[in-house]
Amino acid sequence: MAHYKAADSKHEQFRRYLEKSGVLDMLTKVLVTLYEEPEKPTSSLDFLKHHLGAATPENPETELLRLELAEMKEKYEVTIEENKKLKAKLAQYEPPQEKRAE
Repeated sequence: MAHYKAADSKHEQFRRYLEKSGVLDMLTKVLVTLYEEPEKPTSSLDFLKHHLGAATPENPETELLRLELAEMKEKYEVTIEENKKLKAKLAQYEPPQEKRAE
């Protein structure tokens, strides 16, 4: 009997933890959204993952990484264009391939 109470106590503590941290509310909201969907998705697990992922607050570090990625993509495109121009310019001064082999 004591073992039953200990397990019950742990479950109750865990339930309170989930409730206090907002997990139960979030799960309830997502499940209600799924329930109210007129056309049920083929994968309910993917639905939950998508909606739970969208509901989490944005980490400031994630936003900084997104900005850095956008900046790096822009620099990459500029570098690619510059590389093309330099290759074309270099091709003007290099002899054709056949003549170099002689």
